[in-house]
Amino acid sequence: MALILVVEDSPTQTYSLKKLLTKHGHEVITAVDGEEGVELARIMQPNLILMDILLPKVDGFQATRVLTRDVNTSHIPIVVISNKTMETDVIWGKRQGAKRYFTKPIDEKELMETINELLVSSRRSGRG
Repeated sequence: MALILVVEDSPTQTYSLKKLLTKHGHEVITAVDGEEGVELARIMQPNLILMDILLPKVDGFQATRVLTRDVNTSHIPIVVISNKTMETDVIWGKRQGAKRYFTKPIDEKELMETINELLVSSRRSGRG
């Protein structure tokens, strides 16, 4: 269905997300830090990005800001999935350009509904 980039430094969380997404028919590529995530997004042009916040090298807030301000990647919807649960974190994540912000642990049904909604919106706007 779609190519989804998972930017997550936890092997366990990466495995869980990859398993969930492939179960729903998506192709998954992964990055272990924000720097690699930005590079892969620019090269691979995924249809959607799932972004952790607490990442080595470049954190998820910075990576989201870079991607949403880059003309070559600004069309890619970013969904934050993080352990950072403060309302200020949620607001800051959205101010950096994230379309949605989920706190861990995530609800599979809600995440997949959000992903599908963003993929449809992205396709309607002529991207993806």
